[in-house]
Amino acid sequence: HSHVLLFDLDNSLLPYQTDWKKYHNYDVIVDPDQDDKATEIKLTSFERPHMRAFHYSWSAFFIAFFIWFAISPLLSEIRDDLRLTKGEVWTSSIVGVGGTIFVRFLVGPLCDTVGPRVLFTIMLIAAAIPTACTGLVNSATGLAILRLFIGIAGGTFVTCQYWTSRMFTKEVVGTANALVGGWGNLGGKLPGGKACASEFDCSVYRSMLTFFFPHSAGVTQLIMGSALYPLFKVLCNDDSELAWRTVCIVPAVVAMIWAICLYYFSDDAPKGNYSELKKHGVMLEIDPVESFRIGSLNWNTWVLFIQYACCFGVELTMNNAAALYFKDEFGQSTEAAAAIASIFGWMNLFARGLGGFISDVSNTGHGMRGRLWTHTIFLFCEGALVLFFANSSSLGTAIIIMVFFSLFVQAAEGSSYAIVPYVDPPNMGSISGIVGAGGNVGAVAFGLGFRQLSYQEAFLIMGCSILVSSALSVFIHIKGYSGMLWGEEQLVDKETGSLIVPEVTEEWDDPEKEKARRSDKKGFKRVPNRDEMSEDE
Repeated sequence: HSHVLLFDLDNSLLPYQTDWKKYHNYDVIVDPDQDDKATEIKLTSFERPHMRAFHYSWSAFFIAFFIWFAISPLLSEIRDDLRLTKGEVWTSSIVGVGGTIFVRFLVGPLCDTVGPRVLFTIMLIAAAIPTACTGLVNSATGLAILRLFIGIAGGTFVTCQYWTSRMFTKEVVGTANALVGGWGNLGGKLPGGKACASEFDCSVYRSMLTFFFPHSAGVTQLIMGSALYPLFKVLCNDDSELAWRTVCIVPAVVAMIWAICLYYFSDDAPKGNYSELKKHGVMLEIDPVESFRIGSLNWNTWVLFIQYACCFGVELTMNNAAALYFKDEFGQSTEAAAAIASIFGWMNLFARGLGGFISDVSNTGHGMRGRLWTHTIFLFCEGALVLFFANSSSLGTAIIIMVFFSLFVQAAEGSSYAIVPYVDPPNMGSISGIVGAGGNVGAVAFGLGFRQLSYQEAFLIMGCSILVSSALSVFIHIKGYSGMLWGEEQLVDKETGSLIVPEVTEEWDDPEKEKARRSDKKGFKRVPNRDEMSEDE
């Protein structure tokens, strides 16, 4: 294989080989300089490798969230049959979410090592097994442990975002990441009518469900609570306990089948699977521990961690707060309040994708500075609207403000993961995992605020926190790219984050020619391998 070396910005040498690849013809336009990543998104195409990975990414993410929440509509029956307290049910939900934080931290660096396809398969199957074992639960401790392992499914968000980042160029990755994230989350919200398996404190149950499971909760509630559970109850001769102990086998089987299909009929990267790329010397082995260390020591990672806590974490919290807020402050019924809160879920149909798209457009005209300003504006508007929402005096005004608030929340989520792939491309998985965990951490932090404080105090803290996080964008400075207020765009290899060294000629004295070279990459070359150099060189 012929190969060359790039000078990294810290003057280290990086091997870079691009000879072997599994596919030589693609259904989409690709950029050879970005490892054959797609420069366009063809939603009607299901061809390998790019669009197949795109559709498997969001659909597998959706299914993962579904099995994560499959037990939720059955909690009332489980609570009654096992004689659990409300606190014990809440504990099981908190454990399920808390475990996901750890999984996201763990999965990130593994993406860089084994690839998203293998990890997606492992997590779907690993979460499907305890889901199928729901019927074996006999105590509060058993329920908490079960949901802890089912929470593995929540880690699939990281692989979802990593996979599309691996398949699409930096110019469209914001849109791609936002679409798969939004559609995977879409699931809907709690329907307006009652879908509880029994009359067990439905308002408390709805609040808990919307807080911990905001997106897929609606579809899960509909299919599990209103379709499959009643069907199994009929098949079990009206034995409700036997019905809830067996019904979760259905989503578990679906998840396993989808995992197997995903493994055999998709690819990790445009040029093939990671195992194939390593075998042919195209890809180097990456140490996951070292990848996580490098990613966690990058200041930009933690700024985005905080900002993602202040958008996705806020969304999780607001789904709970909104339902209770409309019920308590405006006298709405439980069903009406849940229907109003469902606006957040339906906005996922386009709002997150819109945020990623606007970030991509801003990048086209203004580079990274455009992405950072777009991201900052989304966060600022989000924080301001929280404060306006908390001080709205009429129901109609509150709903209108919440619609726009939801728009900016999810747009900020999309713009967040439009920036993540740039931070440190070789360690993108680790950084994606850390930033993704920030969303869950934010949900727990803001959720505790709403449990301990009044609505006004909790909303005030939330709004101010978001506004402060928006200002943190000024501290994001990615090597080779412009910052929000200072710095210039440099010519960087978008796959390695390495500076492309200019070929010095006499014509470099002409500023216009120099500018032209930078725009079309002519006049630049990668540094040859030492073996190819003469002794004089």
